[in-house]
Amino acid sequence: MKRKPVQNNTRSTAATIRHRRKTLTTGERIIHAGKSRTTGATNSKAPHETAFREIIALIQQARHQAYQAVNTGLIELYWQVGRYISRKLKTAAWGEGVVDELAKYIETHERELKGFTRASLFRMRQFYEVYGSDAKVAPLVRQLSWSHNLLILGRCKRREEREFYLQTACRERWGRRELQRQMDGCLFERAILNPPKASAALTQLHPEADTIFKDAYLLDFLALPEVHSESNLQYALTAGLKRFLIELGRDFAFVGEQYLLQVGGTDFRLDLLFYHRSLQCLVAFDLKVTRFEPEHLGKMDFYLEALDRDVRKPHERPSIGVLLCATKDNEVVEYALSRSLSPALIAEYQTALPDKGLLQRKLHEFYQLALPRAEKAAPKQTRRS
Repeated sequence: MKRKPVQNNTRSTAATIRHRRKTLTTGERIIHAGKSRTTGATNSKAPHETAFREIIALIQQARHQAYQAVNTGLIELYWQVGRYISRKLKTAAWGEGVVDELAKYIETHERELKGFTRASLFRMRQFYEVYGSDAKVAPLVRQLSWSHNLLILGRCKRREEREFYLQTACRERWGRRELQRQMDGCLFERAILNPPKASAALTQLHPEADTIFKDAYLLDFLALPEVHSESNLQYALTAGLKRFLIELGRDFAFVGEQYLLQVGGTDFRLDLLFYHRSLQCLVAFDLKVTRFEPEHLGKMDFYLEALDRDVRKPHERPSIGVLLCATKDNEVVEYALSRSLSPALIAEYQTALPDKGLLQRKLHEFYQLALPRAEKAAPKQTRRS
């Protein structure tokens, strides 16, 4: 018997696969349209899927609450242990050698218990002594993990710096890695030395905006070359959108890139458009890979007018514009914003970590200059005879 040509079998198999793919695609379309005639069992399960997802959501919520409860309990335990040790050492009831004995005693009697070494016990003592008398900050430390607290405790020297990172980490819900990244990027120093450059209209329409926007955004995660175009920057930002949203801050939602604005018979493209949930407004980003120039603000005014007239919904507040530039002269920015009627701000982006030593020296100078002013403003106490 002669064998059938392999080529015919191959063609037959390929035709069968194409037919099945075509049939599957058609079936998928029918299912999506809700008109499937052959998948009655699948349709019968569809009403239950919503309920199943709700149960999954309940499980995830309970898991998160359990984690939070465990974390809060653990932080409270470290707080109590730190307070106990602190009081014993302050009253001279214990010497530091007793803390060594305590660590060995815990290791002997609670072998499965970890995290109570001599160093850890002294860190708990420091934890309590740093925050014990600060009623404003004490609740915040219980919202963060122990590793968050150790990072802030170990790297922040000033009370203001600790408070800043505690508040920001809680508000933004940073993981430890993101907290460390922001500290490496000198967020506190940058926030103190260079507050956001915003127009008077933005301050009036959105008084809380100064706590949401930054003067400079750290985009080191984009790995951009030193020389890059606006399209390179835009593509990198959208490709790394998750990281960019974290850098922007909580409550930002991405709307679109190269967002089309039609005015008259002309099409205009806005680089990036976001929505901020708590501000309840659209936030337009115009990207510039050059130094800020005053004429850039005129174009942003035009974008904001178009957004408010044609895109903004009735319940939303006036849109905000952010000019994100490679560099800026603060005096030029001040002049440009002084007569601007639009709620806009001008910020820089940085593709590499800033010089921390330089920023810390500037911050030291800032505090040195601020101290005499505070002393002059403080009322003098009269001596009692």
